[in-house]
Amino acid sequence: MADQPELQGSEQPLLDHLIELRTRVVRALVGIMVVLIPLLFFAGDLYTFLATPLMRLLPAGSNMIATEVAAPFLTPFKLAAIVAFAVALPWVLYQIWAFVAPGLYRNERRLVLPILASGTALFYAGVAFAYFLVLPTVFKFFIGSTPAGVAVMTDVSKYLDFVLKLFMAFGFAFEMPVAIVLMVLTGFVTPAQLAARRDYVLVGVFVAAAVLTPPDVLSQLMLAVPAYLLYEVGILASRWVVRDQPAAETGDETS
Repeated sequence: MADQPELQGSEQPLLDHLIELRTRVVRALVGIMVVLIPLLFFAGDLYTFLATPLMRLLPAGSNMIATEVAAPFLTPFKLAAIVAFAVALPWVLYQIWAFVAPGLYRNERRLVLPILASGTALFYAGVAFAYFLVLPTVFKFFIGSTPAGVAVMTDVSKYLDFVLKLFMAFGFAFEMPVAIVLMVLTGFVTPAQLAARRDYVLVGVFVAAAVLTPPDVLSQLMLAVPAYLLYEVGILASRWVVRDQPAAETGDETS
């Protein structure tokens, strides 16, 4: 019987693991702060950029409002912090990878980095899709449905919360292929089982889209259709990973 692939590195005492974890957390936080500090000087510009999809559709002379005293300061600050985390996300994920890598098999180490990179890129793609395509569509529907004589005055903090909800929904929906590959790699499901449950998934993504998006059919379709297509991409990717896995394991055992 072939020997099992050896772990990279020797086992470390619990205290050494805790020290390493603290180091990685501190480095991740420092990376976020390095990005956040310069962004604070452009917090107002960031919010203006975020509000552009709505402001373009409002009648001339319309503005957003702040219903809380500190909202004009805190809301752009909150946005800057979120953007800093999003920009520093590859660095944060690298720190997570560096912490867990010594305990992984060689074939697992080869897969983790591509999964982290593709997951980050897909999340960014989902946010971009929501900003450039979904938000203008949603706001056009809302403003077009406004009764005559009603002025649209959106609160700055409520607007940020609404947009972030959509960003998170689309960002995580675009993670579908990565989630599927991880489930297959852990043995939770097989590509054949995923393919056999297409009809349930199709219903599920439409139900989830109805809950996560505003109550208009177009925005629900704009979430459900890409999510289902990414489910199919995930099945194809998981089949490729499963087919490639035995060769990778054999190579590790014979090395």
